Amino acid sequence: MKKTLAIFATILLCGSFAAAQNPDSLAKAQKDTTTVQTVVKTYPVPTSDANDIYPNRTVARYVNRVNPNAPVKTLKSGIMIIGEPGKVRAAEPYGGRSAGEVEYANSANKYKSVFGDSVNVYCMVIPNAGAFYTPNKGSAGKNQGTTINRIFSNLNESVKAVDIYSILGRHAGEAIYSRTDHHWAPLGAFYAAKKFAAVAGVPFKDLSHYKKHVIHNYVGTMYMFTKSQDVKNSPEDFIYWTPDSTVTYTTTYINYNTRNGVALSERAAQKGDYFQKGVSGAGCYVVFMGGDAKITQVRTSTKNGRRLIIFKDSYGNAIPGYLFFSFEEIHVIDCRFFKRNIKKYVKDNKITDILFANNIMRAVLSTTNKAYARFLTQ
Repeated sequence: MKKTLAIFATILLCGSFAAAQNPDSLAKAQKDTTTVQTVVKTYPVPTSDANDIYPNRTVARYVNRVNPNAPVKTLKSGIMIIGEPGKVRAAEPYGGRSAGEVEYANSANKYKSVFGDSVNVYCMVIPNAGAFYTPNKGSAGKNQGTTINRIFSNLNESVKAVDIYSILGRHAGEAIYSRTDHHWAPLGAFYAAKKFAAVAGVPFKDLSHYKKHVIHNYVGTMYMFTKSQDVKNSPEDFIYWTPDSTVTYTTTYINYNTRNGVALSERAAQKGDYFQKGVSGAGCYVVFMGGDAKITQVRTSTKNGRRLIIFKDSYGNAIPGYLFFSFEEIHVIDCRFFKRNIKKYVKDNKITDILFANNIMRAVLSTTNKAYARFLTQ
């Protein structure tokens, strides 16, 4: 099991496939992802998006009705190959640290304490595909809903929980996760962004205000990680959306020079495209911003005075493009690559909102939460 968890920590540390950085040491990843036995609880199932946030911040119990009886083959690495030939899904189990649940909540709590009433702070935990598509005969590891509940239960009342687990569960029959990649699909990020906008009290546009793009015969990172011919022979469509002309925006990138996955220095700011052109093959996910080792600043025609920071890993790359109608500015900061002092950055850019939006395995790593603490003092 330790070998399994180390592989998945490496996947998350690498970020998006075409812009991968060297991960932290394997030993550290293993330590950060020690499996702890948990008790699975039963929760009420909400019937509409509006009912997701309970007073005790409990996410809905999820029952797999999409593929409960699908065949499953578990590789030595622990990755599950689920489904029939030609349409298999590769999914990893979850085994994050219980101590990390409190640490991630406390990261959000600390930022709220530092910035006070002048900045809204939100906590979103992004589950991986194993939470929704593990069949009855598969092994999903620790229950991700239980982990998210524990994170939310440790948030201060002034930090706003963003429960996307319940919504993604209701949309699990749609293509919200890639079958052949370790990331979610852009449609999953759409539902997450919609829920966040509702919690933040900002406007949000449905997909009728976006242009749909389809890249056929996509096989993502899971083939690289598994070398499974079943995955290779199960291509899918990579579908993403770009906002229509009713909102305009400019994107500025501050790229980092890196060595061994560590940001060393900043390059000069330069304008660029938020949605990258010409992506193909396993690197389709880098259509969003072209990767991770950078600060991305998007300035939109939505003049409402709301300026957002999104703290993220590569999962979060798919979220900002759905929020151009919602915020005047969006600043995207990867938890692995940031050299500035965040208190000065918030002040200089008149930030009004901060969203922590990490994949569940990244959220509970000690390296993630140490980084968020370091941003306040470096």
